[in-house]
Amino acid sequence: METVIQRTTRKDQEIATKSISALNSTAAAFLKKKPNVVKIKIQESNEFVTVPGKALELLFDILSNMAEGKSITLIPSEAEVSTQQAADMLNVSRPHVVKLLEQGLIPYKKVGSHRRILLEDLVAYEANQKDQRTASLKHLARQAQDLSLGYE
Repeated sequence: METVIQRTTRKDQEIATKSISALNSTAAAFLKKKPNVVKIKIQESNEFVTVPGKALELLFDILSNMAEGKSITLIPSEAEVSTQQAADMLNVSRPHVVKLLEQGLIPYKKVGSHRRILLEDLVAYEANQKDQRTASLKHLARQAQDLSLGYE
């Protein structure tokens, strides 16, 4: 799969917004049923295309994000990312990612002199970090309430 990095334009955003509002009733019915397969009619060729239900869910997510002006990047789940791509995904610096790798916090492999990280390992690390942050914030909130610091 080729990675295409392009910012969502105003025109894309407007088209996505119109598409989302037109698809809202269809999306609601679809999300309730969660079918395995969906037929989509291509108006220009008057043909029906059968796609997996998950692909249509992904299309709804893509259009929703584009309507908000967000850019989209699709990466296959078994893909490997570079340290720079990992840094971009985690919103940290590349040297910080290298430090995490060398500390053994994220598994990686070396291809020549380059480090490669499985996307699923990076996502797992990110989820773990989120869980730790949530637990820490709950702990701090509990302490603040126990000490009557005015946080209700």
